[in-house]
Amino acid sequence: MKILIVDDELVSRKKMEKSIHSLGHETLAAADGHEAWKIWNDERTRIVITDWVMPGMDGLELCRKIRKSEGSQYTYIIMVTSKSNIHDIVTGIDTGADDFISKPFVKEELLVRIRAGQRVLGFESRDIVIFSMAKLAESRDPETGNHLERIRYYSKALAETLANSENSPEKIDRLFIDNIFRTSPLHDIGKIGTPDHVLLKPARLDDKEFEIMKNHSRIGFETLNDALMRYPKADYLKMSAEIALSHHEKFDGSGYPDGLKGQAIPISARIVALSDVYDALVSKRVYKDAYLHDMAKAIILQGNGTHFDPMVIAAFLACEKSFVQIYERFRDDKLEK
Repeated sequence: MKILIVDDELVSRKKMEKSIHSLGHETLAAADGHEAWKIWNDERTRIVITDWVMPGMDGLELCRKIRKSEGSQYTYIIMVTSKSNIHDIVTGIDTGADDFISKPFVKEELLVRIRAGQRVLGFESRDIVIFSMAKLAESRDPETGNHLERIRYYSKALAETLANSENSPEKIDRLFIDNIFRTSPLHDIGKIGTPDHVLLKPARLDDKEFEIMKNHSRIGFETLNDALMRYPKADYLKMSAEIALSHHEKFDGSGYPDGLKGQAIPISARIVALSDVYDALVSKRVYKDAYLHDMAKAIILQGNGTHFDPMVIAAFLACEKSFVQIYERFRDDKLEK
């Protein structure tokens, strides 16, 4: 786990870094609140240990900004302070601090506070719920195997590559990458509402059956959007709903369900679209053998600018070795191993 340490006193900051490293954690360090705010936005560290009194942006203001911007991914904040009266502690808690360490700190106390933070973060059931929902849809299709694992890692690889590219879309930041990793497995959640005679047909679908199958995009969107209406701060639900609805749209506007074109298709859906097609190509189906990577790559390149966003294609070419490694790691024939 990465832990962000914020302290304007160099000696104190270095001492805490050393102690946390000895506990087996990776650290990021900031000398003031402004620097910490930038690091937190880039890295979305789940635990922040910050000094209370600092020049410029102090620990309280940093805490307020994190709480305002964290969305559904909770950050555990430990305040380091020499303040001890009840009024100060109440102020810190009201601002959003989770715990306090007295200054100067003791290593054993630091260990206890970090473990408490890990337990709190471990209580979050969101990721389990997301993957369980996705597995529910997948369980009705016996051929999909490790499809969900591969999709989430393909999508993450593409998002990270796009984030590091010269023409990176502004919205692809660490939170976006984390959310697409969590929510891309929900892309076909709407298949829960697809009749068995269509979903489980051991051959290609005819035109009428395909029209029925296409409804899974709407069903998935409506299911996830209903949840979003109940929990509007849950940014991951917004992304999961847009992916479910639009991952079958095509860049030239010939996809479904809405015939969206180009930038009108959410970038998350454009990423998952390529991931989904690639995995279908390299996986064995009743009606087809698995294609080797080079064949799948050639087919995807044929869809450059028509089926797929050229920007996402470029990212795919830049990280194609990762795709091969992900497929090998989660091959379906390893399910029993």
